[in-house]
Amino acid sequence: MTMPKIVFGGDYNPEQWSEDVWVEDMKLMVDAGVSLVSVGIFSWASVEPRPGTYEFDWFDRVMDNLAEAGIGASLATMTASPPPWLSRHHPEVLPERVDGVRLWPGGRQQYCPSSPVYREYAGRLVEHLARRYAGHPALKLWHIGNEYGCHVRACYCDVSAEDFRRWLRERYGDIGALNEAWSTTFWSQRYDGWADILPPRTAPTFVNPAQKLDFARFSNDAILACYLAERDIVRRFAPDVPVTTNFIGLVHKPIDSYRWAAEQDVVSLDSYPDPYDPQAHVEAAFGYDLIRSARRGQPWLLMEQAPSAVNWRERNAPKPPGVMRLWSWQAVAQGADAVLFFQWRQAVGGAEKFHSAMVPHGGTETRAHREIRALGQEIAGVAELAGTRVHADVALLHDWANWWALESDAHPAVLDLLETHRAHYAPLFDAHVTCDVVSPATDLSGYRLVVVPNLYLMSAEVAARLRRYVEGGGHLVVSFFSGIVDESDRAYLGGYPAPLRKLLGLRIDEFWPLPAGGTIGLDIAGEPHTGTVWSEWIETEGADVVATFADGELAGRPAVTRHSHGAGVAWYLATRPEPATMRALFDHIRGVAGVEPVLPDLPEGLQAAVRHGPDRSYLLLLNHGAKAVTVALPAPAVDLLGDRERSVGAVSLAPRGVAVLRR
Repeated sequence: MTMPKIVFGGDYNPEQWSEDVWVEDMKLMVDAGVSLVSVGIFSWASVEPRPGTYEFDWFDRVMDNLAEAGIGASLATMTASPPPWLSRHHPEVLPERVDGVRLWPGGRQQYCPSSPVYREYAGRLVEHLARRYAGHPALKLWHIGNEYGCHVRACYCDVSAEDFRRWLRERYGDIGALNEAWSTTFWSQRYDGWADILPPRTAPTFVNPAQKLDFARFSNDAILACYLAERDIVRRFAPDVPVTTNFIGLVHKPIDSYRWAAEQDVVSLDSYPDPYDPQAHVEAAFGYDLIRSARRGQPWLLMEQAPSAVNWRERNAPKPPGVMRLWSWQAVAQGADAVLFFQWRQAVGGAEKFHSAMVPHGGTETRAHREIRALGQEIAGVAELAGTRVHADVALLHDWANWWALESDAHPAVLDLLETHRAHYAPLFDAHVTCDVVSPATDLSGYRLVVVPNLYLMSAEVAARLRRYVEGGGHLVVSFFSGIVDESDRAYLGGYPAPLRKLLGLRIDEFWPLPAGGTIGLDIAGEPHTGTVWSEWIETEGADVVATFADGELAGRPAVTRHSHGAGVAWYLATRPEPATMRALFDHIRGVAGVEPVLPDLPEGLQAAVRHGPDRSYLLLLNHGAKAVTVALPAPAVDLLGDRERSVGAVSLAPRGVAVLRR
């Protein structure tokens, strides 16, 4: 899917307002440059106030208003929050937590994903909706559901238990294969029949880790089945209208974005970085690179962000002046073809009444709305960016099954995979190196450097793919606790990491995790450095030692190694070097691999990104730092946010400043 321009807008919830406000909304949207709104997300109770009674007349007027104003509709299927009558008539649709507590109406998303009753009522609504609006001139995009897995990440009720058993029968075929995969001879857990299997509910102690892993896989599939059922209905009535749904959390643990992206025409992301966090833009950058990579570099949609403050943290800071603009352009710099917000008009009541909006409680003469209007004008002026792509020479591997397994119980230490990813991603981001975040199943041959942080769960196929990558001339960085277990969370025998031993040229005899907050000395070419989080007892089997541990029982033993394999090189980190050391190490490795930054020698706090079109490219510069900077350009370029009549050889950026340059 290619947008004709960078679209601008947000969530529109007209059912919260009288029709005279709708008239004002259309005028204000046109004035603000709004070109697309997400509409109908929470409209189920308003269009079906009682079972089987549909009242679409009011929504017809909403869609007609949008069409007359020249504003497109990202039309939601309205199923994200069932009306209260559904659970009154069918309490079996309500989800249950791991401890058996039932979740009741009063919030949103109160449904069991496996419930056939929920799916039946949802499908019936979606069919009415699709039949009615398939040919409507405002319809530009189908928005299926909303923020899947946000509040109900898994359901443990009896309905889900039966669905889980069905899923397991399809996966394993017979109970013997399941017993083997789940290692059920341990703790007398052997199953004689499918009926004995339950979701991994609250138990006296550690639940079988393979059971938990499969339940995470199942829960993702159960939620995905809800999406697919609705997607297939709208495609039947409007096959030419693209389909999306919005991922949340930048990277959301319950939902495998790679699996889901394959079932969409364009991917969408909700982004809510914390203004209190000085590294929020780096965390956001990681999420943006992942979502762009989920569909192999296709432009994506920033479906939601806050104009200013949110309402759900313990302390909800507003975005200072310029931050909303800066963070919006950051998404565009990293491949977004849409900048949308939650929501258009700030709610008067309900749980999100203090969540900021494009039109705040204070109206149009507020700082937030003035910034929105100004951004809308800027976005409208860069239509030529739409459809251009971001290219990367570096890939960082992320895998959902590994995430679920790595953060399970009873490991040598508690590890946070996203924290690990950020520790490996930040030195690349800070060096202005573009990075894709991809599945281990991705073809890696086009990358000069591949980074593998804590890929604990690794199939033999993925290990073979990494070996072929290095043998073909690739440069690989593997961090500790990788290649330890197979797809069923069963340890590989023969010395850690068994599937990578030949590739890395080493064997790990023991894990020596550090105490919480602990450090360990490192010796790199005679210079003292510091490692964090982890250490290991390594025996080399052909690898060259680049750094050694300098403390305690591991003093003098390998900490960082390098091993030539085929035409390429594999590096191994047995600890996490402190940030400055990690940056220096990654700078060296990427230099050897031939990976160049977007621009060299940029000031601290500046982000540089390039989007490529068929006959020209665009350089975007974003100043996340606290100081004004001037950047000399390698060649003259036209500033699309400044003077379009002349080329410039340098750009000055105030704090939170942005430049969009046609090269």
